[in-house]
Parts: sequence; structure tokens; C-alpha cells
Amino acid sequence: MEFIIMLIVGGIAGWLASMVMRTDGQQGIILNIVVGIIGGFLGGFLLPMVGLQFGGWIGYLVTALIGAIILLAIVNLFRRGRVR
Repeated sequence: MEFIIMLIVGGIAGWLASMVMRTDGQQGIILNIVVGIIGGFLGGFLLPMVGLQFGGWIGYLVTALIGAIILLAIVNLFRRGRVR
């Protein structure tokens, strides 16, 4: 059950990050979920290094959102040569 919740929260975080970074029209729901989950891992690794830590599913959503935005910024930097 926790895996399903992680997929749902990761998908929401990926979708929100794609809306913030204006890449929503270029990627589908599967890529949104993948970006959200990888962003969750990225955010879970980077945020404690700067002293931020969140708890609960809302904390996971915030962490995944921040990580997904960072991930999309890196992808846009390599794809387009600039961060959008």
C-alpha cells in the first residue's frame, strides 16, 4: 500500500513540477510519475544537506516537488542550454 501512495504522491509532485517549469505539454503522466519519484529521492538526498527536513506525506510531497523542480531544471539545461 505504501508503494501505491508513493506513486500517487510522486505523480502529483511530478505534475506540479512540470507545471512550475512549464514542461507539462511535453511529457505524459508516466514521465510525471518518474520525475516525481526521482525528484523525491533527489530532494531526500539534497534537502537534509542544507538543514531542511520534512515529515509525513505532505513533507514527502514538498520534498519530491523541490527535487523534481531541480531535476527538470537540470534536464532543461542540457536539452535547451538554459533553465526555463
